[in-house]
Amino acid sequence: MLSSIPSSPNSNCYHPNYAMRSFFAILLPATIAMAQNASFTDINTLPAKVADHKIAYGKDPRQFGELRLPKGKGPFPVIILIHGGCWGDFADAAYFRNHATRLTAAGAATWNIEFRRVEEPGGGWPGTLQDVGAAVDHIRIVAKSYPLNLRSVVTTGHSAGGHLALWAAGRKQIPKDSPLYVANPLPISAVVSIAGIPDLAAFLEYGRRPCGDRHIRLVDGTPESVPTHYRAASPLELLPLGVPQTLIFGGKDRTVPGDLFKKYVAKARAAGDQLFEIDLPDSAHFDYYLPGSKEEERTVAAILHAAQSKLKH
Repeated sequence: MLSSIPSSPNSNCYHPNYAMRSFFAILLPATIAMAQNASFTDINTLPAKVADHKIAYGKDPRQFGELRLPKGKGPFPVIILIHGGCWGDFADAAYFRNHATRLTAAGAATWNIEFRRVEEPGGGWPGTLQDVGAAVDHIRIVAKSYPLNLRSVVTTGHSAGGHLALWAAGRKQIPKDSPLYVANPLPISAVVSIAGIPDLAAFLEYGRRPCGDRHIRLVDGTPESVPTHYRAASPLELLPLGVPQTLIFGGKDRTVPGDLFKKYVAKARAAGDQLFEIDLPDSAHFDYYLPGSKEEERTVAAILHAAQSKLKH
């Protein structure tokens, strides 16, 4: 069972202004203090519980996931964590280990995945995205050995990982002629995108500053040169995703500003998707991983709320 989660009058909705102190009681104590200009390097050094199991989903050294299991018999809801880093070599699974530790302590199994980056052999188009899809689907295999509840699978990711978390939920909409298509992708129950990128075309020019050409490598071109790649890779193009989505953005985020994605918000709602926005006006891009911060509190609460709310339906 997940720890008790404050509910709103509408159990399908998450209200970011609700007090989440019950969550904070189960989180590990703060162990470091970091400034608001935290970097991927800072996050990669955060202390975290070693994973219970490291499980390969392919032959490449990058193709693995870290499974953490809470105490108890289960079956446990599954939270799939997908790291950011511009789809490239800025970061790896290490910077989600701290979050995974806290989520697992709250009663959810966590699957913290790694994948080939766009700069690496086999990465880029279509390998990076194929890896993420394969890692997500591999939970079916993992569930044969461990007590996982496949009816409650939440994807979450930060930055480029937020794009991948949304994309994983929309794979059923990928055209059959795409190399990213699979016949029976794992159903996702909900998504929590943390400073994520739901519209690849909208991020293209702005993203050259923080990410260089990694965006182009991910899809192998621009929307004009490879429109079918964007049709299969951008969450905007896969709407409706058909699952509740929580988008978390910080008002001081200069890496992935939420204002870039107003088109996605409008189109998702028009398509009938449940879309919840959490606006943290004083928060910057890396603040969500600072132990003891309000950003960590809100983010962990939103993810666990998504996992529990789906168990109720």
